[in-house]
Amino acid sequence: MPETRVLGIEGTAWNFSAAVFDTDVICLHSSPYAPPHGGIHPREAARHHATVAADVIGKVLAKAGGDIDGVAFSIGPGLGPVLRTAATAARSLALKFGVPLIGVNHCIAHVEIGRWYTKLADPIVLYASGANTQVLGFLNGRYRIFGETLDIGLGNALDKFARSHDLPHPGGPIIEEIAKKGVYIPLPYTVKGMDLAFSGLMSAAKDATARGEAMKDVCYSFQETAFSMCVEVTERALAHTGKDEVILVGGVGANSRLQEMLRTMCEERSAKFMVPPRIYMGDNGAMIAYTGKVMLDAGSTIPIEASLVNAGYRSDQVEVTWRSDAGELFAPGQSETTERGAEAAVDLSSTDAIKTRLLKRYRVPTLDAHLITERTHAEVRCIAAARRCGVPVPIIRNVTDHVIVMEKLSGAVLKYVISGKYAYAAGVSVGKLHKAGIVHGDLTTSNMIWQNGRVYLLDFGLAQMTDEIEPRGVDLHVLFQTIESTASSPDTLKRSFCNGYRSAFSEADDVIEREKEIELRGRYR
Repeated sequence: MPETRVLGIEGTAWNFSAAVFDTDVICLHSSPYAPPHGGIHPREAARHHATVAADVIGKVLAKAGGDIDGVAFSIGPGLGPVLRTAATAARSLALKFGVPLIGVNHCIAHVEIGRWYTKLADPIVLYASGANTQVLGFLNGRYRIFGETLDIGLGNALDKFARSHDLPHPGGPIIEEIAKKGVYIPLPYTVKGMDLAFSGLMSAAKDATARGEAMKDVCYSFQETAFSMCVEVTERALAHTGKDEVILVGGVGANSRLQEMLRTMCEERSAKFMVPPRIYMGDNGAMIAYTGKVMLDAGSTIPIEASLVNAGYRSDQVEVTWRSDAGELFAPGQSETTERGAEAAVDLSSTDAIKTRLLKRYRVPTLDAHLITERTHAEVRCIAAARRCGVPVPIIRNVTDHVIVMEKLSGAVLKYVISGKYAYAAGVSVGKLHKAGIVHGDLTTSNMIWQNGRVYLLDFGLAQMTDEIEPRGVDLHVLFQTIESTASSPDTLKRSFCNGYRSAFSEADDVIEREKEIELRGRYR
């Protein structure tokens, strides 16, 4: 039986692209929109795409011989006017050829073209593009988001910085070139568990050049800081899930320094790292055609009347019908005497637990040394304060700049055993923590242990003393995102947690409401 052949049309932002795929990419053609100044204006980009659509699609159909079994298009996320232009072209062609229509999630298409090219089966994916920065993994029929930007995408942050210095769009490649001659200067490093934020970094980079710092040094430091943040959260996802494969996708992923940093991190963890060719990294029709093909083969088509575009279509909303595997989590690999997390190794061979923060070769040594010392001291300070307020935490025995000796807990890590009962107990512990004016900063089920009827909180390296509602909301958001990414009944567990949280903290409802607001910020921008 011959392979199905699908025409894919990509139109979400700056590039209008089309391709045909059967067993491989038969042909790919693109026509990018280049704004004369500033960023992308959605209506101007849509007009450009409408003007070039016939030529771009005509060329790939001519090379493919005009024989197709389906038409796939980028149904979202993206810029509304641009999405509608691509959708209109796709509907017209599906009707003309009398073939099914397939609506493809743009973000998932980046992931799937990466999996197809690299042949990695079940990776953690760092997806870094203009509007999106996400760390994803597959579980129970969906791609789950382990972490993402809470404000702007990495590519947009780079572009905005470039525009502030009258550099042309896109700014990322120009910044990459300038950065090759720079040296490191300190800039804000914002990691919140597995989530990130780039707007403060971008503003600080602008301020640095305004006060006279060399452009090459600011570009270098911007890249080193932003990319280190991305690699750190990717490593956190690897450590939390137990997976051993990583793929980098998205337009920003074409940056050679980001690739180098991820490769170094994966080598340190004995994980496989791969990246597709540059032609498949940015927005392209091949990724839509390939994903459309696997969707068509799985029967995932849509009628014309239901093909409205979705500008806020999230990766974790897609039902992945074309994968039969469930996606593995928490694969065994730790020894009984040593555990390796994202940042530290814990020696459990003696009567106490000895936690040693590890050097990260992917980070600039100055930045790495600063983070190790800062986080070690913050952890000890916040654990001691939490213990005084009755929060279940281990007892600290001794500390240096990178080593903490603490009480060894013998209970079960919550990610392996979580249930409604344990989620409620976790809510009680976190409620006590927040009542004490402490925010954990990395609240995942990997950092909780059930012992003697209580949930103990661990790994306070990102913790801070604060009574502000925003960081408390981020704490809950990080935990809820982890639960949604790894549990089969996340809503039930979240309700149980909230009940326990309310029982211990009088301001719980305000924080829970703020968490909902924070969740909405992760939507496509």
